[in-house]
Amino acid sequence: MVEMIAIHTDLASDELGKAALDERVMAAMQRVPRHLFVPSSVAPYAYQDMPLPIGFDKTVSQPFIVALMTDLLALQPHEAVLEIGTGLGYQTAILAELAGHVWSVEIIEEFASHAEALLQGLGLSNVSIRVGDGSRGWPEHAPFDKILVTVAAGRAPPALLEQLKPGGRLVMPVGPEQGQLLTVIDKDSVGQLKTRKLIPVRFSRLETV
Repeated sequence: MVEMIAIHTDLASDELGKAALDERVMAAMQRVPRHLFVPSSVAPYAYQDMPLPIGFDKTVSQPFIVALMTDLLALQPHEAVLEIGTGLGYQTAILAELAGHVWSVEIIEEFASHAEALLQGLGLSNVSIRVGDGSRGWPEHAPFDKILVTVAAGRAPPALLEQLKPGGRLVMPVGPEQGQLLTVIDKDSVGQLKTRKLIPVRFSRLETV
C-alpha cells in the first residue's frame, strides 16, 4: 500500500510541489491496520489504493488521499487537531499517531460509537469523538492548530475558520459535486487567510443539521 502511495505522489508531484510525502506520515500509514476500519465484506481489499464503502452511502478514502491530506496538515506532535467526519475512524487513527490530541466530530451516531471502540482497542487514547454538525466545529476546545475536513463543501465553513489558530492550517475538499479541489487554507498571525488549490478529488458532501 505505501509503495502505491509513493507512486501516486511521484506522478502528481507537479501539482503537489513535492515528489514524496513526510516519512512520519508514511510510517503512520504502515502502522495503522486499515482492514479493521472497513466492513468485513471489503476487508480483503483494505490495502489496495482505493476508496471502500463503510455504510450509509459513505466511503473511507483511498490511502493515497488519506496520506496526502495528512501530509498537507504538516502535523507536529504537540498539536491539537479538529477532524470533521470521523467515519469509522481510519483517518482519525492516522492523525492520532502524529498529533497531540484529535477532536473529531461525526454526524452519524453509529459511526461515532464504532470508531470510538476501534480507536480505544488500538490504544489510541488521545482522541475525543462527539456526534454533531461538523460545520459548527467543536468550539469548547478551540482554537485548533490544524483542522482536517473529510467531507466537501462549497466553501470552508466560517465557524471552522474562526476556530483555527493564527498560524494554523485547514485542509478540505472545496467545490461543487463535479468540481471539488483539495484545498489548503493557511491563517497568518493576524488572521488573514491564504488559499491554495491542489488536485481534483471527490468526497461526500458535508451534512448539516
